[in-house]
Amino acid sequence: MNKKLIYSIGIGIVILLLIIFVPKYLSGNVTASGSPISSDIEKVKVYHFHATQQCSSCIAVGNLAEETINTYFSDELKSGKIVFASINIDLPENKVLVDKYEAKGSSLLIGTYYKDGSFSKEENTNVWYKISNKADYMNYLKGVIEGKFSGN
Repeated sequence: MNKKLIYSIGIGIVILLLIIFVPKYLSGNVTASGSPISSDIEKVKVYHFHATQQCSSCIAVGNLAEETINTYFSDELKSGKIVFASINIDLPENKVLVDKYEAKGSSLLIGTYYKDGSFSKEENTNVWYKISNKADYMNYLKGVIEGKFSGN
């Protein structure tokens, strides 16, 4: 009798936890890492702008940004809630995007698109100081992107 009671309580707790926590993950209101997504945010676009000729640091900024997004935001990437691309500023077909983001050279720019149609962009220069430490870079950029999703 004691075992049945313990199992019943355990199953009840699991069901209660599922009822409380699963709906927020299914609703798309949190990132894959569990951070809340503001209802005002439509999507976040992370662009690594670069020239045709890149130095090793420029390549590292782009590669680490892409790896960060693939590692921590794979669900958002699949759903289109986040976009990542490397954009060559020297190619004429990229001119509209380069102008929109005001990219002047190798840079990591994050655009936040809101459901009301507005848009904000931010160049993140701190990533350049973190390329020698992959874990530090990835944790830092993950936090920046989570901040964008939460509306900060």
